[in-house]
Amino acid sequence: MEVQHQEVKDGEKGNRDVKDKLEQALATLHGFVLNLAEQAGEKPEYGERVWQGIKASEGLLQELAYYHDYRKFLCKYTVAGYTLADVLVWQVDHFKLYMDRHDEMNRFRQQRLLLASFETMVGMESDPAPYVEKMRGETGTDIKQG
Repeated sequence: MEVQHQEVKDGEKGNRDVKDKLEQALATLHGFVLNLAEQAGEKPEYGERVWQGIKASEGLLQELAYYHDYRKFLCKYTVAGYTLADVLVWQVDHFKLYMDRHDEMNRFRQQRLLLASFETMVGMESDPAPYVEKMRGETGTDIKQG
């Protein structure tokens, strides 16, 4: 009985260790998102809102963790056939007219685009149709779509 009792204690300790590591990872990612929001010139409430959306999505949480660790996109998770990178490319294309403006116009900030991509994916999870329609119809150019 002593051996079996020790195995239960070891199992509980292992579960607690995994839970502690998971909580540490979530805290790191939470801080990462809040820091990105600050770098993007956004208020903490914006970063918190984006974080809550990401945290509620297993796929987006995995994408964020991968980006945090490697500074590139995993592109494993899709919504309506779109990856995080697809959304980012659309945003850059859509907002490219702003890139011609002076720096003080806040023309390009990697952090802002990254957070906006996550925010868009969160929205797409609940209702992808409006986003898909925009991505297919808006190119960010002055040329009329025919």
